[in-house]
Amino acid sequence: MNVFITYGLEGAREARGLTVVIDVFRAFTTACFVAASGGEILAVAGEDDARALAKSLPGAALMGERDCIPLPGFDYGNSPALVENEDFGGRRVVFTTSAGTQGLAAAASADEIVTGSFVNARAVVEHIRARGPEIVTLVALGESGVLPSPEDSMCAIYIKNELDGFPNSFKTLAGYLPTVPSAAKFHDPAKDYAPPRDLELCLDLDRFDFVLRAEPDPRGGFLLVRSAPGASA
Repeated sequence: MNVFITYGLEGAREARGLTVVIDVFRAFTTACFVAASGGEILAVAGEDDARALAKSLPGAALMGERDCIPLPGFDYGNSPALVENEDFGGRRVVFTTSAGTQGLAAAASADEIVTGSFVNARAVVEHIRARGPEIVTLVALGESGVLPSPEDSMCAIYIKNELDGFPNSFKTLAGYLPTVPSAAKFHDPAKDYAPPRDLELCLDLDRFDFVLRAEPDPRGGFLLVRSAPGASA
C-alpha cells in the first residue's frame, strides 16, 4: 500500500486510488453528526446547485456556508454544535461548503472517495486496511481548498501514521489545534455561527465508528453513505 498526502483542491484533482478528502473544521465533522442522526446527505459544490436540488426534493433541508458564514435562506450553517441534538431521521439534507464539498467534486479521478475528520479517524483507517488498495491519497483540503490548515494537514498525517504503524499523540494535537489561526473563529463571541462547542466536537477523536462514502448521485453531487469500515458500494 502506497499512501500519499496531497493538499487543497489541486491535491484533490491529483488524487488516485482510495481517496480520503479531509475537512476537520468543519464540513466532514458536521456531516458525521447528520449521518449519525439518520440524515441522507447530498453534498454538492455549487450554492445554486444546492438550492435547485433542495427545491426538487420535497422536505429537503439546506445546509452550508461560504467563508464559514451560513448561506442566506439556508436551514442550517456548517456547525456540528448546532446539529448535534437534531433528529435528522428520514430527512434529506443538501450540503454545500467552501472546502469539503468542493473537494469531493474535485476528486474525479479517485477510485473511491470517503470523507475524513478526527471524529471517525479510526473508522477511516480500518476502512482503508479492510479494502487494501494499492494507492491511498489523503487530501488535506485546508481553508477554502486553497490555503493549508494545520487541522487538515495533521489529520492526514495522523491517519498516515496509523496506517504505517508509526506512533501518534492525539493529546498533543488536541492541545495545539485550538491555538491555530483557523481555530480563531471558535474563540470569537461575535461569530455565533462558529461556537466554542464546535471546536470540542471537531476534536472528539473516534466518536463515530462509521465512514461516509461519497457516491456520485444521479440527482446531482454525491450521496454520503454511512457505512461500516470495509464496506463497498
